[in-house]
Amino acid sequence: MQPTRQQAFELLQKYNQNPGLIKHALAVEATMRHFARHFNEDEEKWGVIGLIHDLDYEQYPEQHCTMTKKILEENSWPEDYIRAVMSHGWQICTDVKPETLLEKTLYAIDELTGLVTTSALVRPSKSILDMKAKSVKKKWKDKRFAAKIDRSIIERGSEMLDMELSQIITLTIEGMAKIADQLELDGRLA
Repeated sequence: MQPTRQQAFELLQKYNQNPGLIKHALAVEATMRHFARHFNEDEEKWGVIGLIHDLDYEQYPEQHCTMTKKILEENSWPEDYIRAVMSHGWQICTDVKPETLLEKTLYAIDELTGLVTTSALVRPSKSILDMKAKSVKKKWKDKRFAAKIDRSIIERGSEMLDMELSQIITLTIEGMAKIADQLELDGRLA
């Protein structure tokens, strides 16, 4: 069985009510879909995995990834989906190292979507639609800015993908821009 986006979204909403966590899930989904198109991979699969990657975070933050695995197994999700979700927590809360292109991408962009979001919100336009990678890289250097975002994870992910950081940031911005309205990064807050 290949889970549908609708099934993934319903499961996400069952375990998450926090609007910020829902927006993060949507941002990761959109970014994963964009990267899947870039790599000529299965956009639906990549998007669904991006959508549910933090399924357990609101209710079980101390058991992050572990409870997602349990929930997905109880719902008969495919092993490769579960493994991909587990791999995004590598060296943080799991020992599942990202190996596939999908897993390496999820690992690289999860934290990055947060940095892109916070970078957009401090722009005068409050929009991702006019943002470039150099704006994010400028904020990257200020360790006090979005201090909870672990830049070393993004760097490791970039190395795993053998891609320049600027290219990963650009692709992440492009992916998120496709749903800027849902993320409230379309300038409405300016």
